[in-house]
Amino acid sequence: MSSLRRTLMHAIGAMAVAAVAAQASAQTKLLRFPDVHGDTVVFCYGGDIWKAPTSGGVAVRLTAHPGIEVFPKFSPDGSWIAFTGQYDGDEQVYIMPASGGVPTQLTFYPARGPLAPRWGWDNQVYEWTPDGSRVLFRSLRDAGGGSEGALYTVKATGGLPVQLPMPTAGAGDFSPDGKLLVYSPLFRDFRTWKRYEGGWAQDLFLFDLATNQTRVIAPSKRTERDPMWIGDAIYFASDRDGTLNLYRFDIRTQQLAQVTHSTQWDVRWASSDSRSQIVYELGGELWLHELGTESDRKIPITVPDDGLNTRPSRYSAAKNIEDFGLSPKGERVVFVARGDIFTVPVEHGPTRNLTDTSGAHDKWASWSPDGTRIAFISDASGEDQVYVVAQDGSSKPEQLTTRFAAMLYAPEWSPDGRRLAFSDKDGKLYVLSLADKKVVEVADDEYGGIGDYAWSPDGMWLAFSMADANRFRSLYIWSAAEGVTRRITGEMFNEHTPSWDPAGELLYYLSDREFAPQISSVEWNFAGNRSTGIFALALHRDVKDPFGPRSDEVEVESDKTPAASADGKEAKGKGKSAAKQEEGKGEEKHPVRIDFEGLERRVSRVPIEADNIQELAAVKGYLLYTVSGAPFYGRDSYAPTSLKIFDVSKREASTLADEVEGFAVSHDGLKVLVQQGKSYNLYDVKPKGAEKKGISTAGLYVNRVPAEEWREIFDEVWRRYRDFFYVKNMHGYDWKALGEQYRPLVSYVAHRSDLNYVLGEMVAELNVGHAYIEGGDFELPPRPKVGLPGARFELDEKAGRYRIAKIFPGDNEEERYRSPLTQIGVDARVGDYVLAIDGVELRGDDNPYRLLRHKTDPVTLTLNTVPSFEKARQVTYTPIDSEENLIYKEWVDGNRAKVAAMTGGRVGYLHIPDMGAQGIYEFIKYFYPQIRKEGMIIDVRSNGGGNVSQCILERLDTRLLGTRFGSSSDFPGTYPATVLHAHKVALINETSASDGDIFPYYFRKAGLGPLIGKRTWGGVVGISGRGPLIDGGRVFVPLNATNDENGQYIIEGVGVEPDIQVENDPASVIAGRDPQLERGVEEVLKAMAANPLTLPKRPPDPVKTK
Repeated sequence: MSSLRRTLMHAIGAMAVAAVAAQASAQTKLLRFPDVHGDTVVFCYGGDIWKAPTSGGVAVRLTAHPGIEVFPKFSPDGSWIAFTGQYDGDEQVYIMPASGGVPTQLTFYPARGPLAPRWGWDNQVYEWTPDGSRVLFRSLRDAGGGSEGALYTVKATGGLPVQLPMPTAGAGDFSPDGKLLVYSPLFRDFRTWKRYEGGWAQDLFLFDLATNQTRVIAPSKRTERDPMWIGDAIYFASDRDGTLNLYRFDIRTQQLAQVTHSTQWDVRWASSDSRSQIVYELGGELWLHELGTESDRKIPITVPDDGLNTRPSRYSAAKNIEDFGLSPKGERVVFVARGDIFTVPVEHGPTRNLTDTSGAHDKWASWSPDGTRIAFISDASGEDQVYVVAQDGSSKPEQLTTRFAAMLYAPEWSPDGRRLAFSDKDGKLYVLSLADKKVVEVADDEYGGIGDYAWSPDGMWLAFSMADANRFRSLYIWSAAEGVTRRITGEMFNEHTPSWDPAGELLYYLSDREFAPQISSVEWNFAGNRSTGIFALALHRDVKDPFGPRSDEVEVESDKTPAASADGKEAKGKGKSAAKQEEGKGEEKHPVRIDFEGLERRVSRVPIEADNIQELAAVKGYLLYTVSGAPFYGRDSYAPTSLKIFDVSKREASTLADEVEGFAVSHDGLKVLVQQGKSYNLYDVKPKGAEKKGISTAGLYVNRVPAEEWREIFDEVWRRYRDFFYVKNMHGYDWKALGEQYRPLVSYVAHRSDLNYVLGEMVAELNVGHAYIEGGDFELPPRPKVGLPGARFELDEKAGRYRIAKIFPGDNEEERYRSPLTQIGVDARVGDYVLAIDGVELRGDDNPYRLLRHKTDPVTLTLNTVPSFEKARQVTYTPIDSEENLIYKEWVDGNRAKVAAMTGGRVGYLHIPDMGAQGIYEFIKYFYPQIRKEGMIIDVRSNGGGNVSQCILERLDTRLLGTRFGSSSDFPGTYPATVLHAHKVALINETSASDGDIFPYYFRKAGLGPLIGKRTWGGVVGISGRGPLIDGGRVFVPLNATNDENGQYIIEGVGVEPDIQVENDPASVIAGRDPQLERGVEEVLKAMAANPLTLPKRPPDPVKTK
């Protein structure tokens, strides 16, 4: 290590030590999920659980584990703490002595996850029962998808959890006598959407555990959460007045009073001792509310964390590669990884980190044609700007621009090295002159972005595409000499991805104009596929058609020494080698000439079949392009992407590489770097080239300073929302002020999850759906495999043995619905006692899922009809890792059976779980078999959203135009062939979300039928990720609104109201009813009776004798 590098590392280490020391001596913030008992508070910080006096002071650590421990809750007597932890890899319920000690695991059924932050945690601990014998927690174990978890209790001594009667539930707390529960049927506690008023807004209810009756308390149009039952009052948090504050609801007088009055920070995760104290988060600090005095005070706590997650370290960036490229002749590779720019040798030499900073996100690297510099985009200045750096690391990066305040993309060098082209997030294309650093705006794509710009060989022309109003792209060329942009193709075809012939005579490009569509196998309809071809424009009039008729002619080679002509002068003929030398010189200096008049008509098609072609690069003698298989929704493409090479002279195409995810060509056109999965391989650019040469990424290391990374991530997220939010006014909020409010909390981040929390709170202020923060560097333990059988167990307490209480029917024709215990040869039945699992005896004081953990191979059960090993039998099954699909299918099949029974089979039923891959799968599977029903119930309750609603609505809105009768049947066909000529209703509820909001809105607008149920979520501003953050984290910015035909905003923040409001009250659901479904059947039958929609009978045969 050089002395400079040693000095740098010592300085970094000294700063880190100083930061830790300063933090240890000051009040610590971002203390989360607190609870209180007596004079002690317990809370989470940095992914661990700590405790401290309610008077404040230095905290004491209770847990330390690579996983996360959250939601600590004191037992009523204060001797135990229950919490959710990841000790075994997934989220399970644990208890430990309040004084500290070894945790005891209480639950073992595999947790869903890891879940995105907005979904919270599976097996989230909420409370204890009043007698302290059981722990109350929320779990998704019996949910068939979506977020509809339920509340469970588990004995502090272990055993199977027991579900409370409520069908769905979020937070809850018992009454002092344990007979009632205050709870929310809905759960959105981790949603980053403040002041929300859509259908998913949480109200609180009192639930009678004896009668299953409920009644709402203190309803509002906004959120009520964190209920706490203390004596004759229920305390909770609500943002009904704009900020989450504590409220008190008196059960006897039914009066509501506001307790806290914060206007800047939300009161978060309030929790009580069920007696006289409530502890809560406020601005990252813990506060205590004392009921006797109705006073609030801050608890100043210092956490002596060892800073394990914040320590600077040497860290591999190989898993965070964002971009790559080649040096001009392919000797080295440039990688963009974890915000730094690296160069890596193809064979020999060091890996160089050219930028080496945790405090900037460097990206979009491009090597100069002369090999001396690398251009890139960096936000080191606080905004994206263009930089260059010496390729050998001999100097610091040089900032070339200062004017920009928006995301920039992909600098591209002109071949002469004099200019850089790059674009921005607003669709503008720029050219930067390296000599004077002047920037010229070349084009502005008002309908989209520009990302396919390419320089001519002489560096004097820039080709690119822009979108038209019809969303098709057209080609343009900008002249560096004139400063003029010209359009060169029309708007009738989608034409894009230009690439210049190295000789400067042709401009190749991709065009989508082959229309031999793929025909559907389930209806007479088509889908576009394999529509893209490669074309070439002749840039001037005397360019010959490169793919015109061919003729073999004799080549006459001149003598090496030219003969003298009749006048004594040297003949013009040259030797072959001399001619080649001259040709090479000419190519280097020859200016590109373009005759724009008639250019669009001087086009030739490259003789290859149209295909799913995405990328194109022209080099001397060859074309490189990628081809993918037909795209499918919900499974991989039919064929993986391959890199093809087309020999221009031979007019032949062949495959250069398979399993391709991207490629980059060297400036000289002789080498191509190909990303294949997680590998990067170098190929010669020629058909059936030499063996690929693997490029090692093992040397990609950064000097990671987490605190600097986290500040960088915060600022980048703030900028992305500024740049991409769908309206300029940020919903009326002062975005700069909100950034200043939340930015100081970043210095208290002790774990990457803390940063997501801070970011989530900030973007939540904008009061918009789809404002999501996800991912980042989490060093979490691996999740365990559990050998699930597709069944449920129950304990026979008298026998002290478990038995099979239920086997999910599933459908073994489909792998996603495979039910292991129903497969051929597996002799397992409901009622069988499970005596052993893989030879290990299962006793009544154990948990069957404990013995099923870490099972991936076939599992053997020892079963008997009686609780004895005598005459027991063994059955072996192939396990599944999740029972979610089986639970879902049982519910859907049950609904279909109910509808069939209530209507005599005349009415069909289908449920669409989302508007993505599973949703379109379920729709296709169940729509077409029921095409001749007289009525149809379309159930989009708990639809998770996606983007296929218009495809589904198109099928549902197809109207009967005619019929067809054939000679072999009196039953008519229809025109169109797959029309559903039937009365329809749609079922909706509070968690019909996103595209699940849009579907019912347009279902009603199309006049397809009434909407029945509850108001939907109300989140319809679409999102985009816009690339990873420096550590691989993701931020989703709402950037596309949903508007009606007049341009007015719809649905967002409100939801879609049903035509007929029906509540699925808990008592009815517990009794096995579904009032919303029942009302749907009633409405369909009513419509069928009033206006039968039946197909006609065959008319009399026509007589045509006269």
